Amino acid sequence: MLRIFNQKEIPVLRWSSPKPLNFRPKLETLFFLCIGLILFGLGESLLIASNLGASPWLVLSQGISNVTKIGIGESTFLISLVVIFFWLPLKQMPGIGTILNAIIIASIIKLSIPFLPTPNDQWIQLAQTILGVLVIGLGSGIYLIAHLGAGPRDGLMTGLQRVTDFPIAIVRTTLEILVVSIGWSLGGTVGIGTVIFALGIGPAVSVGLILVRKYF
Repeated sequence: MLRIFNQKEIPVLRWSSPKPLNFRPKLETLFFLCIGLILFGLGESLLIASNLGASPWLVLSQGISNVTKIGIGESTFLISLVVIFFWLPLKQMPGIGTILNAIIIASIIKLSIPFLPTPNDQWIQLAQTILGVLVIGLGSGIYLIAHLGAGPRDGLMTGLQRVTDFPIAIVRTTLEILVVSIGWSLGGTVGIGTVIFALGIGPAVSVGLILVRKYF
């Protein structure tokens, strides 16, 4: 258990890219990147289908949309741009994984949602939410270790971890709580699933990194 809260670095494995900005990665690296992003998208779909509340970043998008009267899609895009802007002082580097992050995750959500259960029983909803968080954690571990560039939120997480030297679980949990607090104060909708995600995603990503380093 302590290892989960002590995990700091993103492990480097034999299939990891030597640098994020790599336009000729090994096929094995691309394969693991895509597998990780597919799992990430599936986890997001499980959360959406559980109907227990939006993720913290979507709550923030809702809040900004409420205040500015722009659409949630537009506010989500603006948040991503702002987050990437914060990469600059953190010296984060984008890569093809940064682009594929948006394309693959969005595609998987669109394709998988119609086939996933939307339970009415609250215990099943809770189980599906927790499963979604765990799947996102595993997907994050795989695609981050590919080292081909993170998505906006994960890039912010890894950049802050490197600067602060705090464990990944602590950095990610703090970010999610901060984001959902701002979103809620602006009028975003918070549910029990939101709370589970905010408190669980940091440890889940750490578990994902540990498992991938051990078994992949």
